[in-house]
Amino acid sequence: MNYTYHYCSPLGGITLTSDGEALTELWFDGQKHYGSTIDGSTAEANLPVFTETVRWLDIYFSGRVPGFTPSLRLLTAPFRREVCEIMLTIPYGHTMTYGEIAAIMAKQRGTAHMSAQAVGGAVGHNPISIIIPCHRVVGADSGLTGYAGGLDRKLRLLKLEKAITE
Repeated sequence: MNYTYHYCSPLGGITLTSDGEALTELWFDGQKHYGSTIDGSTAEANLPVFTETVRWLDIYFSGRVPGFTPSLRLLTAPFRREVCEIMLTIPYGHTMTYGEIAAIMAKQRGTAHMSAQAVGGAVGHNPISIIIPCHRVVGADSGLTGYAGGLDRKLRLLKLEKAITE
């Protein structure tokens, strides 16, 4: 059974999903790939993991670093999980390029090269937006390329974190 909870953010509605113990999804309502990992039936619930996630989101949207991560469970393929784990290391207020993530993965795997495009596909399918900070991943020229929640939201999230000033 999957459980859902709705959160009203300054950037629009967000749906949280849990397996009853950990957060499994966090999406802006209606974004690309929305709810793509939900299997089976869902019910609205107010679970401890949702309370923890709402506290995290409230702190984050107030412009502060939350200082903790809610309990997460990545229900995704191993390659996408690897990319998500690297994204979790990107500090608040900083960015990383798709190429930099690809280089980290290549080093971890002991290979000479990893495709930045493959990394981009995994970033775009991040099931736990904001907390796993896919909005902090930028193009080689620091350009704001791709964001399943929309480039306007990506820009606003990066401005909130003061990762960009324009």
